[in-house]
Amino acid sequence: MSGRLVKKILNEKHSAQQFNEEEEEEDQLNNSTNRSSINPFDLLNDHDYDSDPHCQEEELESAKETSTIYDDKEELSSLKNTAAVSTSKSKSRKKKNKKKDVSVANKTGDGKELDSIIEDLSLDVNSFSEQQVSSKVRAVSAKDQNKSVKQNATSVLQVDPKYLNAENELRRIFGSKVVKSFETQSNNQASSSRQIRGVRRGHYNLRKTALATPANHWSRWDGSLSVEFLETKNGYNYFKYAHSSSYSQAQSAFEATKAINDLNGIASILMHHPYHLDSLLTMAEYFKVVGEQQMSADAIAKCLYALECAWHPMFTPLQGNCQLKFSHDMNKPMFTALFTHMKNLDRRGCHRSALEVCKLLLSMDSDDPMGAIFSIDYFALRAEEYAWLEKFSEEYESDNSIWLFPNFSYSLAICRFYLEREASKDACVDAKKSSSLDLMKQALMLHPSVIKKLVEKVPLKDRSWTNILKHAFFQSDQTKLLSQDHLINIYAERNYLIWRLPDLQKLLSDAAQLVIKTLENNKSEVKDWECARKVAFSSEKNEYGHLLVSDFSDSVASIPQENLQQFMGPPGMREGMLDENQFANLHVHGNGPAPRDVADRNALAVLFESMLPWVTYEDREDGGPDDDPHINQ
Repeated sequence: MSGRLVKKILNEKHSAQQFNEEEEEEDQLNNSTNRSSINPFDLLNDHDYDSDPHCQEEELESAKETSTIYDDKEELSSLKNTAAVSTSKSKSRKKKNKKKDVSVANKTGDGKELDSIIEDLSLDVNSFSEQQVSSKVRAVSAKDQNKSVKQNATSVLQVDPKYLNAENELRRIFGSKVVKSFETQSNNQASSSRQIRGVRRGHYNLRKTALATPANHWSRWDGSLSVEFLETKNGYNYFKYAHSSSYSQAQSAFEATKAINDLNGIASILMHHPYHLDSLLTMAEYFKVVGEQQMSADAIAKCLYALECAWHPMFTPLQGNCQLKFSHDMNKPMFTALFTHMKNLDRRGCHRSALEVCKLLLSMDSDDPMGAIFSIDYFALRAEEYAWLEKFSEEYESDNSIWLFPNFSYSLAICRFYLEREASKDACVDAKKSSSLDLMKQALMLHPSVIKKLVEKVPLKDRSWTNILKHAFFQSDQTKLLSQDHLINIYAERNYLIWRLPDLQKLLSDAAQLVIKTLENNKSEVKDWECARKVAFSSEKNEYGHLLVSDFSDSVASIPQENLQQFMGPPGMREGMLDENQFANLHVHGNGPAPRDVADRNALAVLFESMLPWVTYEDREDGGPDDDPHINQ
């Protein structure tokens, strides 16, 4: 409380006392005046109404008398009102004079009382406000210290929804007329095929989503999925997907069907449950290997549509403030669908849309189970987002460990090369930052085996490359560090297309020549960089063995549809696929089928069976990247 507030309270007490005294005086005046109790409307309640004319004449005379009495009362009441108005004005003047006297008394006589009250209450307004401000500043500083890395990572991984739509990017590349003509042609073909099949659907509007654009012939969202809020931790909201009872039944049917490798059974599940995620992902993989790329992309888009329709109101992953942990089994279809969708966008040439999807994939789980960090630099370079890539490398990790990865070591040098070219046009080159040639030299010193991989993969057929590879530092294609060699294989498979540009080939050649001259002058640098590699990749095991090199490849394995007929189970097998005893015998190690032994089996059958996403084989020792069957394909 302040001094003004105390004075105001005392003034209100004095005014309230005077107001009560005036009300008592008014009540005494009102009680002294005798009001007549005659009501002229009481005549309406008289039920002795007679049709006799003599009675009517008496009633007319009585009515005249009452009217004259009523007029006299009105005159008296008007006089009383005027007198009351005059008395009220005089009283209001007295009130104002008394209020002035009270205020003067408060200023003079009650000044000492107010000071004593304030002293008794020990009110120190300034100190109280200072304490509040200081406490707020401390709280804000503590939050800033605890969440600085989180805020930087959130801001750099925010997704722009307008770039998620691949159709918008295609319009920017090819023009709206070309895209519109293609869309009308595809829509006409789809409508004609549905008319031939005799399919009729009701008219309803599908929900608009950011990740996928629903087609008109899709089924309405059945609400079989939902996203549940778990907790808030370190500024992030944690969520997980949940299944309804109908979806759980479809999942049980899917587990039993995949145990017998019956694709027809999975298709029958989608007939009754069109938004079953695992079935959609399986059919997308099947359509991909048989060469139906558009049908595969449609299945993935349908999967993303179902996943987004189930989002919680608080689940806002586009802002980078939500976590959807891959460790929950129900969350895994979200990561698989996004990763496949990102690859589909890359094949269509929509690199900016693929970059936004990659940012979303990386922001949802800080552990990065899908290895999005090893693709985000490629999409940023293809989308010409050079400034963003440098900002991301500076803000995503506080300890700058991201610079040690092979993809970022080389991509940041390429990024600086293009930024230098733009700065030279504007005549504003930043001398504080390292040049692109120095960054490329550092990348070659840290990951020397990359250059031999690129010469074979791109390929680079100039004679200068043969002279470079003759040097002892670049002769080997392995560093004998399992984690580093595996990441180099991923980088060569993912980013080799970038090195087909002549300008970048010249930059790489100049940097390699500079490395050779440096090593000739100072041979001790070889051991120094070797120690740096061992520190950066200190683990004796392959920490990134869960990432397959084939998942980062642009090539798509295709198999004729006739060769997959043996996986189309007969109808008799589908009838018993929900038998509980059969279901229990087919599953070991949790919900998955038993690992299969490759020995003494038809190699062609094993190859076809390996294309199915749920098939697993017996564990083998991890002998490095060369043991991965997908690497040397």
